[in-house]
Amino acid sequence: MAPRRLGFWQRFAVVLVKPVLTVWTRRTWRGMEHLRRDGGIIIVPNHISHADPLVSAHFIYDAGRWPQFLGKASVFRVPVIGWILHRCKQIPVERGSVEAVKSLDKLVAALDEGGAVVIYPEGTTTREPQLWPMKGKTGAARLALATGAPVIPVAMVGPERMFDPRTARIGLRPRTPVTVVAGPPVDLSRWAGATPTRAILEEMTDTIMLRIRDLVAEIRGGTPPPLWQRPARTGTREVSE
Repeated sequence: MAPRRLGFWQRFAVVLVKPVLTVWTRRTWRGMEHLRRDGGIIIVPNHISHADPLVSAHFIYDAGRWPQFLGKASVFRVPVIGWILHRCKQIPVERGSVEAVKSLDKLVAALDEGGAVVIYPEGTTTREPQLWPMKGKTGAARLALATGAPVIPVAMVGPERMFDPRTARIGLRPRTPVTVVAGPPVDLSRWAGATPTRAILEEMTDTIMLRIRDLVAEIRGGTPPPLWQRPARTGTREVSE
C-alpha cells in the first residue's frame, strides 16, 4: 500500500515517473515487510547503475514509504529543480567541506521525523567488474550510530539492463526484469553507544556491505567475492569476511 499523506509535488512525481517504470520494468519485489511503515529507517541499497534510484524509489514507494534520497547541495540551488526537490522532501548534502556536519544534522532530523532515508554506502556505482558490491564509505554507519535507526539492506539486480555503467548502454526494452530484495535490519547492536572512531565506523560499514553482498548473492546465485576495493598505488586490496 502506498503512502497516503503526500504533498502535491510528491504526488506529481509519482504520476510522472511510476507509469514509465511500470512499462519499462518487470518487477520482482521481496522483503517489503522489513521496511516498517512508521519511524525512521536507513535504507542501504547496492549501487550498480544510474537507474538504481528510479528502481529503488519504486520499490520503497510500493512498500508504503516515501524515499528520501541524498543529493548534491548544488543541485538544490538550481532554479525550479531545487525547489521541487525540496518539496519532494529530498535531502541536500554538502560534500568535502565543513558544511558536511550540517548535512549530518539534516539526515538526523529526517530520521527523527520518521523518514525513510536512502544512502548508497558505496558512494558511487560499483567498480567491481561483475557489479558485485565494493567496500563502502562510512556515512550510513555514522548516521546509524548517531540515531540508532535500523539499517535495512537492499539488494538489486536488473537496473544494469536499463543502464549499464560499464558500457554506458541504455536499454529501453519494455518489461526489463528487475529484482529488489530487502532484508531484516543489519545487527549493529554490538556498537551501540560506541565512540564513532574511524576503526569502529569501518567495522560497521564492512558489516553492512557484507550483508548487502550476501543478499545480492541470494538473487544472483553462486559464491560472492570478497568486497572489492579500488586499486591502491601498490595494487588491489580486498576486504574479506
